[in-house]
Amino acid sequence: MTQQTRKRRPYAARMPIEERRTQLLDAALRVIDRDGYDGVSIDAIAKEAGVTRPVVYGAFDGLGPLLTALLDRQQQRAITQLFAALPTETATDAVAVVDLSGPRLHQMLLDDPVTWRAILQSPANVPEVVRARIEADRQQVRTIIEGLVTGVLGPKVDAPVMAHGIIALLEHFGRLVLDDPEEYDAARLTAAARALAASWTP
Repeated sequence: MTQQTRKRRPYAARMPIEERRTQLLDAALRVIDRDGYDGVSIDAIAKEAGVTRPVVYGAFDGLGPLLTALLDRQQQRAITQLFAALPTETATDAVAVVDLSGPRLHQMLLDDPVTWRAILQSPANVPEVVRARIEADRQQVRTIIEGLVTGVLGPKVDAPVMAHGIIALLEHFGRLVLDDPEEYDAARLTAAARALAASWTP
């Protein structure tokens, strides 16, 4: 094989380190989304990003630190998106809460499906540290929903149990959207949630 025909190694253009780290974290997320955690490795990430292994090691000390950085980023991203979609003020009307939050939550899923698939459609091989982070974030959301339930239905209802049920419903609706966003559009799911909310209102 001549020098001209020898396959060249991919060349990674120089970029600022933070931009490089973002590129590699995005590549790792795509690998996990496509192949699961069993498929993620330094080689897989380098190939996905179109760079060499030394480029990856130049940005992160290894796979562990890279995945930790990815987990930190995705956790913050998901919480920020979710809190932006939920009402921040005290709510007293369940239907109004649904009408406000339903379209926002639907659009949130469409805007960042890779992040939300990793949370809502977690495969069996998810590492325990990832599963623990997801559950901790879920508890934060439950606390907010408990407050909404108490504001709408009053102190006589079992708000913690209601919050568990609402979270389960929201997560199921989210999976429907990610699987088939055209079939389960914002208007359809919001209407269904509105009917449920109306039946709960005294």
